[in-house]
Amino acid sequence: MNKTSNAKRRQLVVGNWKMNGNQQLNAELLAKVVAGWQGEHQAEVVVCPPSPYLLPAFEKISGSSIMLGAQNLSQYDSGAYTGEVSAQMLAELHCKFVIIGHNERRRLQGETDEQVAQKFMAAQRASLIPILCVGESSAQREQGRHLDVIGAQLKAVCSQVGCDVFANAVVAYEPVWAVGTGKTATPQQAEEVHRFIRSQLGEVAETVRILYGGSVKASNAEQLFAIPDIDGALLGGASLDADEFLKICKAAD
Repeated sequence: MNKTSNAKRRQLVVGNWKMNGNQQLNAELLAKVVAGWQGEHQAEVVVCPPSPYLLPAFEKISGSSIMLGAQNLSQYDSGAYTGEVSAQMLAELHCKFVIIGHNERRRLQGETDEQVAQKFMAAQRASLIPILCVGESSAQREQGRHLDVIGAQLKAVCSQVGCDVFANAVVAYEPVWAVGTGKTATPQQAEEVHRFIRSQLGEVAETVRILYGGSVKASNAEQLFAIPDIDGALLGGASLDADEFLKICKAAD
């Protein structure tokens, strides 16, 4: 990989609000973000509010270049699955992207690699772009198993439908030990994993955007985005602060 091939992929910054916000705070946040992201940009920006706020968020960003994403979906298209939201429902709410397999859902809801792969395919059936999250725990990294773990997470998708499906997907590397902890993978650690991920994606590898997610801040964004195989960021807390979020978006731009 080199800077030239990286230039073919548009940088992407995704804000995952998690279970935060209310109608007033969301409106204020989005008004600031929209005002600060006027005109044409090289980077693309996505916001992912909690599902009850998807439609109001879309109305706030309508007319801007900012796109809407969801935080999760069901692997099923319809049926007796109380509390679940299907990919088609998200598409009807104007979502373009959906986060799949976030580490919190893997850890707290027990989502398996196979279930995550099914959700990935459900998203693509509805023409949503899945943002597949992969990453290792601190114990797995200390044991030197981080690449094996990430490889298995990718293989769960590739083994079912082939790696070509990643031509219409995004991958986000989240070192679990760095999410929300203030720790950040060193440039060398991030580069190793991003290069490994790209090596696993077959013929479409050069076109796939691979984001970094793990305590990205305005203060370290430029250093991370300078790494050739990093094509943007998946943000948590930083996406809830309009000024911080915009600084990171502009660093990607």
